[in-house]
Parts: sequence; C-alpha cells; structure tokens
Amino acid sequence: MTTTLKSYVCGAWFEGEAPARNLHNPTTGEVVAEASTNGLDMAAALAFARTHGGPALRAMTFAERGTLLELAAKAIHEEREALIDLALRNGGNTRKDAKFDIDGASGTLAFYGRLGQKLGDGKFLLDGGETRLSRNPRYVGRHIRVPLTGCAVHINAFNFPAWGTCEKLAVSILAGVPVVSKPATSTAVVAARIAELFVAAEIFPAGAFSTIMGSVGDLLDHLTAQDVVAFTGSSDTARAIAGHPTVLAHNVRVNLEADSVNAAVLGSDAEPGSPTWDLFIREVAVDMTQKAGQKCTAIRRVFVPRDLLDDVRTDLSEELDRSATGDPGDKATTVGPLATASQLRDICAGIDRLRSVATVAYGDGKALERDGYFVAPTLLEVADGHAADAVHAHEVFGPVATLIPFDGTAADAVALVQRGDGGLVASVYSDDAAFLSEMIFGIAPFHGRIHVANKKVAEHSPGPGTVLPQMQHGGPGRAGGGAELGGLRGLEFYTQRTAVQGLSPLLDKLFVDGVEA
Repeated sequence: MTTTLKSYVCGAWFEGEAPARNLHNPTTGEVVAEASTNGLDMAAALAFARTHGGPALRAMTFAERGTLLELAAKAIHEEREALIDLALRNGGNTRKDAKFDIDGASGTLAFYGRLGQKLGDGKFLLDGGETRLSRNPRYVGRHIRVPLTGCAVHINAFNFPAWGTCEKLAVSILAGVPVVSKPATSTAVVAARIAELFVAAEIFPAGAFSTIMGSVGDLLDHLTAQDVVAFTGSSDTARAIAGHPTVLAHNVRVNLEADSVNAAVLGSDAEPGSPTWDLFIREVAVDMTQKAGQKCTAIRRVFVPRDLLDDVRTDLSEELDRSATGDPGDKATTVGPLATASQLRDICAGIDRLRSVATVAYGDGKALERDGYFVAPTLLEVADGHAADAVHAHEVFGPVATLIPFDGTAADAVALVQRGDGGLVASVYSDDAAFLSEMIFGIAPFHGRIHVANKKVAEHSPGPGTVLPQMQHGGPGRAGGGAELGGLRGLEFYTQRTAVQGLSPLLDKLFVDGVEA
C-alpha cells in the first residue's frame, strides 16, 4: 500500500499536487510512499513561521522551550517500535541501525530539553561580563545573544531521517527560532511520522514547527537576512545553496555539512591482540557496516604503519566476515541495503574510481544480484598513500574503506590525513602520549572532532561514528565549514551577538531576562 506524505505548513496539513515523487523500499524496490510539494506556497510557509512561531518561542523561557523538547523526545520514544518498522521499510535499516537513528533523535531532544531546564527562566543569553569603557566605572559594555526573528530552514540528508531532523530542531527551538524542516524525500517516511506525532500531541506553538515533504521548490527564493539555512548532504548541493542568489543578496546564514573522507590512524605502538588494537579493528568494521556505511562520520581512510599492514588486513577481514548482507528484516543481517538505486549506482562507480589507485583487499565492490540496492562491505588497499590522490579526494558513501600504509611516524600520518582537506572526525588509536600529541595538534586544524582511543577507554568508547549532542558536529574545508550541536555552542548559529554599551545599573535592569551562557 502506497502512503501519501503530507507537508505541515501554516498550521495545517497540505497534500501536494501531481506528479508526486515515489519513495521505495530499498530491500525490494517496491514503491511504499509518494510525496509532492507542487502547489505549496513556500513564501506563506516561511511567513507563518516568522509571524506566529517566532514570537511564541521568544516569549517563552529557556525552561519552557526545554519542556517542548522533552515532550518531543517522549513522543518519539513512545512510538519507537513503530518507527523502527518504518525505518526497515523505507530506509533499509536493520533493527539495530534503526534504533541508532531513532534513539539518537530522542536522546538529542532530551539532552537539549535538560539544557533548557538548567538555563531556567532566562529568555536570551548573556555573553560574558561587563567591560569598563571609560573613566566612569559605571559606563560599561556587555554582549548579549538574542534569537533571530526569522525562521530556520533545515534541509536534511537521507541517511538519518530521525536524528538529522531532531538534532537541528532541538538547537533551533531552544534558541527561540521556529523551524521549517525538509527531510530528504527518498527516506522521508520516518520523518513524516515524527511530524505527525508532534502535531497530534500539540507540542509546539503554531508556526514553531513546519515540515515539507517533497521538493524544496522555490523555498530559498523567499529567505530574508533574519532566516538561516542548515544543510546536510552532498557537496554539490551545498555549493548550490551557498551560492543561491537570495542567500548571497541577503547574506543569509548558512551552515553546511558536506563530504568527509574521515580518517582512522593506528599508532605503531599497537600490538595485535592488545585492547587498543582490538578496539581499532572493531570500530573500523562497525563504521564500514553500520547503516551500510551511509554515515557522514564513517571511517573512509584507514592509516596503518606499514609493518602492521598484513596483520590489520587479516584481522579486519576476519571481523568483516562476521557481517551478513541481506534483508534487514532478517535477524541475522547486519548490513542492509543502500537507501536508493541511485546511491547504489554512485557507490559502485565510486569503488571503480578508487580502483584506479587501489586494489581490493576484501569483498568485490559489486552490486549483489538480487532485488533491492545491495553491496557487501568492500575493503580497498593502496601501496603508496602519497600517490593515491583519489582516496583522499573522493568519498564513497557506503560500506567501503581503504587501507593506507604510512611509515609509522606521526609526521607521515599527519601529512597523509591532511590530504583529506577537512573532515568531520578523525580517530587516533594509540597508547603513546607523544604520538597522540603530535597527531592531535597536527590534524586538529583540519577536523571538527578528534576521537582519541586507547586501552583505557576501550570499554567505554562510543566510536567515532556516534554524534554526541555535547560535542561539536561539523568540520572545515571539504566537510562544509559548518558546526552544529556542541551543547550551548549550537545556539550561536541561531542567535545574534550584539554589543550593548551604557550605564551599568540600567543594563542590569534591561537584561534581567538574560542568563549567562
């Protein structure tokens, strides 16, 4: 049975006109839903969010906004099993992968809900203390961060329809800025159901939450200088958004998360069978197989000291042998299908591109001959990472990684990792403090996050692929140059920092509703 996904704008449900775009079950290829925004008045949708949702949120305290997020988290958690079933049907997720997405969504909402409670009765942020500006000690300056009066347009990727939607939503709502959320159409069934839950429970004030199911249409044409755009997806689309005439004309704030050839580096001090070694093997394998490798944080380049390369290849291949590619409804399956037919084509083409500089060390990199969009985990290997330009320049967004040898020194590893030209996350596995220090400070300018792993955290590590709301998510260069989450840091994108100077007692009275950031 095909479901028609509806948009929720201007406080009402909207069903787009024909022709609609089909959404598929990636396991079988069958059509499971359709969506269209034809006929939707995008300008009106944005205006309603600005004039209704914005004032309602700004009038609320941080604690009150936090309560909204806690209610949203509860709504998702209560529907968890049904959402998992939808993720299997439209996202091709295994049950474990679906839980990763859905629990990440509710967990992030709950985190920012608790953060709102901690901020309490304030309505905006005080950014630092007073600064004396003249001989008169009472003439001072202060910085405040107040919510923008526009709305936040969130354009999300196909791989995390729940988590991607809610991580952006949580920060924007807590900041006091209404949201127009646009999930990737191909896997929008989960996001559509979450929207239905929010609306049915009447969680958000009118206009504070809207969602668009289908094409973005002319939405960006109607942006103003008080609006923001947060995008996760391909670098091509990111460039199109950043270069949109309206975005440029009004200097609209844009946060981009694009491609990232994330790195994992094994220190030369690691010994086969040691806790650090086993953690490295396990986390590389997880990142290759979880969500069928369709994670923006997944490890793509695996840097190994040359004298340890044979052992790593053997152990990693044995770990990958434990994975099973197939129907995500089968409990034995650990790697489900890719999300779409076009994604399958892109990944097979990407593997062929990497084969121009690499050999296959595990798997074959070919589409499985069955219904649906399947490719098994594939491990490639290069002889000389300094000469293999393609592995540093091209991300294959599937269950694919490349082994790259280095000479065992941190300097060589740093030089190779930097070839990625900016990433979301890099991982370093070592118990050698000197090696870790040289790696961290050598690659930190090129990454938004560094995952430091050794034997002392082996039992606690969530892996580099887990985006925690306490930590920044984003990265420079190829990764888009954006930053999301990071606790209170995430609110900066949705607020304006303004310097205010005047008489200290007066500013104290005017800023009574402020709370220290």
